[in-house]
Amino acid sequence: MHTMRETFFLLLSTQPIWLLLLSLLGFFTILSHSTTVVQWVFRVFLRPSKDLRYYGSWGVVTGATDGIGKSFAYQLARAGLNLILVSRSSTKLKEVSKDIRSQFPNTKVKIIELDFTEDDISAGMAEFKKVIQDLDVGVLINNVGITYPNASFFHEVDEKVWMNVLKVNVKGTTWVTKAVLPKMITKNRGAIVNIGSGAAVIVPSHPLYAIYAATKAYVDQLSRSLHVEYKHWGIDVQCQVPLYVATEMASRVASVSRASLFIPSADDYVSAAIHRIGYEPRCTPYWAHSLQWCFARLLPEAALDAWRLSIGLHRRSKGLDAMKGIEGYKQE
Repeated sequence: MHTMRETFFLLLSTQPIWLLLLSLLGFFTILSHSTTVVQWVFRVFLRPSKDLRYYGSWGVVTGATDGIGKSFAYQLARAGLNLILVSRSSTKLKEVSKDIRSQFPNTKVKIIELDFTEDDISAGMAEFKKVIQDLDVGVLINNVGITYPNASFFHEVDEKVWMNVLKVNVKGTTWVTKAVLPKMITKNRGAIVNIGSGAAVIVPSHPLYAIYAATKAYVDQLSRSLHVEYKHWGIDVQCQVPLYVATEMASRVASVSRASLFIPSADDYVSAAIHRIGYEPRCTPYWAHSLQWCFARLLPEAALDAWRLSIGLHRRSKGLDAMKGIEGYKQE
């Protein structure tokens, strides 16, 4: 009478080796995918967020008067941080500051008017450094960013437009990061969050918005490299990669009129984003965005390229080329 173990090994010994190897491969493939799903569920829904006050008592948000940046300002205040808000609109800065103080009376708020499209921002950066000089800056949200006013082929983009995209997305992010890092190094802790884009990471190309996508690729690679450089100083550098979020910029560029299952509101996106600060060097915080990234990986790059090109051509043909030459969208 064979025992169960003996029966099992007897069956194995009678199977061809190729079938055994194929079965083993299938087992480990299923195990790998199951592990990935479990990790995703934990990171997105179960893992506790970090207490951002650990990094310091002050948070900096660029592009703080609209969209994602504005929502970050409110939610950092809710998390117990004082705020330094940076934007090019003095009027909006004062409005947001006043409203935050009314909702969170114990929150201190400082505002800095700074337009990153200016050729010379040295005076603005000098003011920024002066403001943060004696403050315990622990969290930086590099959110400021602009894109084209309309889908355009590379050769059609007005020089002022693409220069402003470079100044804001590349120069602005670099300058502000460089300004806060020394303080974080001194105290051996800090968190820097750079807002990237699926246009540079999730899809292989972003035709008719090439310069914008390239600047966001810069943000992604800068973030990853700084993560490696400064991790041993206790500084967590992270690039967050959103897809469409229902903001004014998305409305103008992609005709996103309202939030939906796969397009969160700015508040819903930031609620997810706050929970991811201090963990992976690159992440897609909103659960539906990460699912879209997963599906995109299953498609051939050629199919994604063709799809993105068709979208760009469609937007270009909708009469938006009448806006050609207008300065890039406002810094959010």
